[in-house]
Amino acid sequence: MKPLQIKKAFKAAGSIAILLLALLVTNPAAAQDRTLTLDEALKLGLENSKVLKLSQSRIDQAVSQYEQAKDRSLPTGKASFGYNRAQIPANKLNLGEESLSLPTSANAYLGTLSLNQVIWQGNKLKYARESTTLLTEVARLDAVNDKDQIAYSIINAYYNLYKVLQSKKVVQQNLATIDAQIKQSQRFFDQGLVTKNDVLRFQLQRSNIELNGIDLENNRRIINYNMDILLGLPEGTELNIEQITEADRTALPLTAYLDSAMANRPEFKQNDLRTQVADINIKSIKANTSPTLSAAASAYYVGIAANPIPKTGNYITPISVGVTLGWDFGSLWTNKNKVKEAKLQREEVVINRGITTDNIKNEVNQSYQNYKAALDRISLLQTSINQALENNRILESKYKSNISSATDRADAQTLLYQAQINLELAKADAGLAYYTLIKSTGKLNK
Repeated sequence: MKPLQIKKAFKAAGSIAILLLALLVTNPAAAQDRTLTLDEALKLGLENSKVLKLSQSRIDQAVSQYEQAKDRSLPTGKASFGYNRAQIPANKLNLGEESLSLPTSANAYLGTLSLNQVIWQGNKLKYARESTTLLTEVARLDAVNDKDQIAYSIINAYYNLYKVLQSKKVVQQNLATIDAQIKQSQRFFDQGLVTKNDVLRFQLQRSNIELNGIDLENNRRIINYNMDILLGLPEGTELNIEQITEADRTALPLTAYLDSAMANRPEFKQNDLRTQVADINIKSIKANTSPTLSAAASAYYVGIAANPIPKTGNYITPISVGVTLGWDFGSLWTNKNKVKEAKLQREEVVINRGITTDNIKNEVNQSYQNYKAALDRISLLQTSINQALENNRILESKYKSNISSATDRADAQTLLYQAQINLELAKADAGLAYYTLIKSTGKLNK
């Protein structure tokens, strides 16, 4: 090839490569399909959750408040330096036989440096540190609760998408079956074995199945979009779910789940911490009646020369160190109602623990009964599937032998189709009911 032809060939190849790259980039559907396991969905959702990031921010604030409480036990210090100039127009004093003349102006520099340290204040600083430490733990348990809720939301969305996708598979299977029946009925009609009405019944059944498929696709798009947001994925990502194989889980006695909830639910731990905070608050308020002991040290610089730089004989530097004992004994009769209010607040925390206990017991029991009912529903639906399969087989044979009507044949298929959908949905509901029960015991992320 000539050099010019080689150059044109390379140019054409480059253009083709750019075109192929552009096609790949502008085909997001192919690049954004993603199949997820439940563990992968949980990992993505927890890593990208804005709610958990907010929870961490609250923990950081609580830690900051604890550090501030520690800082209040440190000594305080102040330093200042000032300049004053005085003009004295009337600067002569007559003191009888003697007189005193002052300068017409004077300069003065005043510098101070002081340190103050509270030695004793009824342990109020100690109580403040203990209280903020407990509140930090409460914030951490709030984050645990938020994490459980986010994980459950992900599981819920995951199973809902799985239910829709499984239902769509059943729709496709039934469309294929009904298409075969339409062809067969059309052939029977051509042979004069059935009426046109029989063919129309199968066609109507197909239309109803297609309408159901449209509703399912609409639900899939909504759930898919919500999951993309929840997991922090690009909004155009099409999610697929691997086949969920639910292990045989034998339901334990209700008491086992109740005991687990009492031991693991963060609400109980938070309530215990808040009770301790209320106890410390009572002690802190009672400490208002205690005397306070503090130490202070101060140093001064007083210069009277025009030049602020110290010169011998032109400044003095008094230094003072002292200890102060004070007592606001009026708090002996003004503090008692504050203590009473703090005790009432503690009583409220104790009452709330009882309410929380009742609510959690009800939640665990309801989740347990729902899970048991879901397992029973699967067993019943499995039996109905077997019955529907046998009924469909018999009527298919009778219809081919022209013994049964097209109506009976279509009804048998509809029953089988509905039983298949119900079984898939029941399996997904049972899986979700299991995770709901585990969440109620406080062990979802453990």
